[in-house]
Amino acid sequence: MRLERIHHAAIIASDYAVSKAFYTEVLGLRVVAENYRAERDSFKLDLALPDGTQVELFSFPDPPRRVSGPEACGLRHLALGVGDVAAALAELRGRGVRTEEVRVDEFTGKRFGFFFDPDDLPLELYEL
Repeated sequence: MRLERIHHAAIIASDYAVSKAFYTEVLGLRVVAENYRAERDSFKLDLALPDGTQVELFSFPDPPRRVSGPEACGLRHLALGVGDVAAALAELRGRGVRTEEVRVDEFTGKRFGFFFDPDDLPLELYEL
């Protein structure tokens, strides 16, 4: 077996409409498909980044809360590549998104920083 790349990351939203607006309008992800699954009372929204990597956004009735934070045990975060981390974080702050300060990776020297979606899911911007 040879893994090629990450195809998608899946996110469950507590408020589907708010998260849909965040990922499409604030982050600018392109809508690939949106489907309602009546048997699960659930929406599934497929979103794409320019390179084809996808984010699946789900809604479910009363999903349980999950521990969050960049240093929480489990799947840590989703990292997105950008040309200028400081500028991207400033743009997000200007749109009312909670962000952290720019950090520097001690091993690569690359800049990165975290911001948070409407459910407080930590997302990372990593400078390419």
